Amino acid sequence: MRFLLPVFLVALTVVAQIGYPLTVGGARDRITIVVVLLSAGAALAHATATRGIRYALGFLTLVSGIGLLAEVIGTATGVPFGCYAYAADRLGPALLDVPLMVALAWTGGMYPVWVVAGMVSRRTSSRIALTAIGAVGWDLFLDPQMVADGQWTWCDTDSGLPGLTQIPYTNYLGWFAVALVMAGLLAVWEHAAPDPVLAPPASALAVPVALFLWTWLGSALAHATFLGLPSSAGYGLVGMGVLGVPLLAVSARARR
Repeated sequence: MRFLLPVFLVALTVVAQIGYPLTVGGARDRITIVVVLLSAGAALAHATATRGIRYALGFLTLVSGIGLLAEVIGTATGVPFGCYAYAADRLGPALLDVPLMVALAWTGGMYPVWVVAGMVSRRTSSRIALTAIGAVGWDLFLDPQMVADGQWTWCDTDSGLPGLTQIPYTNYLGWFAVALVMAGLLAVWEHAAPDPVLAPPASALAVPVALFLWTWLGSALAHATFLGLPSSAGYGLVGMGVLGVPLLAVSARARR
């Protein structure tokens, strides 16, 4: 029963994201906020169901706290992502010009990546590295989509990947560094937090796996077909595939 809420929130997240390419202007901004709230809610509800409220609050504090700090420093100094700025008054309240929704988005996006990295590798060092790589893969979808929508803009718009020159390489290096710090601290928290609540393995993993697969494969399809972003569709498919392909292999072995 405790998994009904996260499953319900995942279903609503999928429905909201399907609505994203069907909207424009203010309606799309509202959909973006709803997607962030639902995905973060699904992540925290699942973390609570499997590890308890203390673990979930610790995850939120670490990931959203570090994410917000990195974004505030980044917009003020250009480190570690590069020089960029958020659009004003589009994603709700902001702290030092960084929308608070952005901090919450880190939690919604990092949670499934962290869980899947733990499924793919049981070694802590490998899990940390895979989490950072998976986070960059997620951003290969996220940044092009949000830049195309005008949610933030870069000072340097001519030194990125082929087909994505408007987003500089420094962005992905910054993402890797910030995600690496997050994952390292999460590894510590994983051992410090209370023991996991007993649950059947399939029930315990279905929610983050579904979120991961939807973000990976659903974003690739949406970028290629509905959003007119074929380059990010390919980059994101490969980037998140570093975790996604081993995940599919692990799942196939488990079924056998």
